[in-house]
Amino acid sequence: MLWYDICVSAAPVVSVSVDLDPVECYFRIHALGGSPDEIRHVILRRCLPRLADLFSRHGIRATLFVVGRDLEEDDEGRRILADLANAGHELASHTYTHPYDLVRLASPRIADEIDRTHAAIAAVCGRPPVGFRAPGYEISAELIDLLCQRGYRYDSSTFPAIPYYLAKAAVMGLIRLTGRRSGSILGSPAVLRAPRAPYRPAKGSPYRRGDQPILELPITVTPWLRLHVIGTTLVIAPEWLRRRLAAAALGSPFFNLELHGIDLADAEADGFPAALVAKQPDLRVPLARKLAALDATLEQARSMGSTFLPLRDAAEEIQKVPQSGSRD
Repeated sequence: MLWYDICVSAAPVVSVSVDLDPVECYFRIHALGGSPDEIRHVILRRCLPRLADLFSRHGIRATLFVVGRDLEEDDEGRRILADLANAGHELASHTYTHPYDLVRLASPRIADEIDRTHAAIAAVCGRPPVGFRAPGYEISAELIDLLCQRGYRYDSSTFPAIPYYLAKAAVMGLIRLTGRRSGSILGSPAVLRAPRAPYRPAKGSPYRRGDQPILELPITVTPWLRLHVIGTTLVIAPEWLRRRLAAAALGSPFFNLELHGIDLADAEADGFPAALVAKQPDLRVPLARKLAALDATLEQARSMGSTFLPLRDAAEEIQKVPQSGSRD
């Protein structure tokens, strides 16, 4: 019997995670060149404290996917993350330099991206990470094998969102038409057939169920059309659509709600350049409106009796139940 089947009639478990992608990642995505030095650390220093306040208001311990290099280059950001880890939030790995082409690198380079971040997080919070999320959500059989060899308990990179995949392909194609190249990559469409519920991946095929020791915790999409229910969607969508998307996500036993640090950026106050604001719709939404949208979503989850757990704890609970059979 699947954990999904056992919990289907219970109140949902909600795990909130934040990808702390540095600003320069967004400049790479949109082929805008290098990011200005004055906003280099804005995600950790300005956006993360806003997220911490949001989580404090709702009594949530979140999972923070950290780029390892930031821990070594930003003393203020490191202090903020150490304080959050001491408060019970989970620090998990988002690689060392956030290479969007991670899965295309040679095996020693992939291992180095994992291991350097592993050591950096352990130095900050006193214990090594047990969870991983790949840049751009792109995984491979080799990457999963490397995580298994290092004893990682879970990966949370699978993102089987059809509209997201198509939009990403369109944006990358449009950038190519201008003679530029996005720093991101478009991965295998096999991800669109991946299970929506937690699963153990198959050896050599990370988007299929199998018996590897690591648990895959897919980012939540709706059962209909596989629409993505992530922070960016929630802060941009009109209220009626946001509530429907959240309700659909909360209809599953496990809601893996992914946010990004930039979700709580204040474009004007934080000094984001107009060139990036023009490419990122969420940067054109006032901070107060974004906060209200996330507050309302978390309240909506709370009203359904949801239990909030960081991903490490959710993975532990799910792993206690034998996984077999197949379920979307």
